[in-house]
Amino acid sequence: MTSTEQWTERFVEVIARASTQLAPDVVAALQRGRAEEEEGSLARKALDTILANVDLARDKWQPICQDTGTPLVWIHHPVGMSTRMLSQAFTEAVKVATSRQLLRPNAVDPLLDRNTGHGAAPGIPTVHCEEWDEDAVEVRMLLKGGGCENVGAQYSLPNPALKADRNLEGVKRCILDAIYRAQGKGCAPGIIGACFGGDRGSGYLESKRQLLRRLDDRNPLPELDAMEQEILAKANQLGIGPMGFGGKTTVLGVKIGYLGRLPASYFVSVSYMCWANRRAAARFSPDGGVQWLD
Repeated sequence: MTSTEQWTERFVEVIARASTQLAPDVVAALQRGRAEEEEGSLARKALDTILANVDLARDKWQPICQDTGTPLVWIHHPVGMSTRMLSQAFTEAVKVATSRQLLRPNAVDPLLDRNTGHGAAPGIPTVHCEEWDEDAVEVRMLLKGGGCENVGAQYSLPNPALKADRNLEGVKRCILDAIYRAQGKGCAPGIIGACFGGDRGSGYLESKRQLLRRLDDRNPLPELDAMEQEILAKANQLGIGPMGFGGKTTVLGVKIGYLGRLPASYFVSVSYMCWANRRAAARFSPDGGVQWLD
């Protein structure tokens, strides 16, 4: 496949999958959370409603949420493939998906204070292209909702109010504080992507990239794996619960990465994702074949 039109249609398929088919590991986490909540509780009723919505969206291939979010995509491509072409194709795919009601007209031009009507605007979608040595093209995308984006947070260490120093304990305090401050906003149970280090921009980008990971994976770095498991356990003891109704299911997963930093700065960036962690991934071979990835 070489033409913009061919890649546009392929990318529409990926968008459709992300918008309508919640990943099995996320569904399984919601089901486990439901089983943990008390019969008849608001928390269990909220999760019942969420799971019923997931089933309807899957069966009808309709968006899981009315806010279909900001499309973010990471594209790995062979050496020599045009990144300009891939970016144009994905932007056009967003417009096509919007016209087919797979996405909501969801982009506002803030200079004109007007919805563009077709789902694209300056910076929307966000496309990251990276060369690699393989001959296939791998696409991993995320639809990041606006409500959960509002409760993301960034901290600069040391933070005296949290008694958080420039160390891993300080990082944990910041991430837990962000979860606590979100309460039921952002459509809990949430999924947390976090990054420590980097600058203000790169840290947030890496925290969002962490949301592409499966909920049931384990961080290969022992220190970060232990941190992820500890924060997940402590977050679910806060009593916030689904939609802030109380309960044991406040967070479905915690994923943490890190970047190098300057001596003068130590940022902790936290991206909060709603329960509808709408991600999709596919690998396209040179002959046009597709392999859907988890």
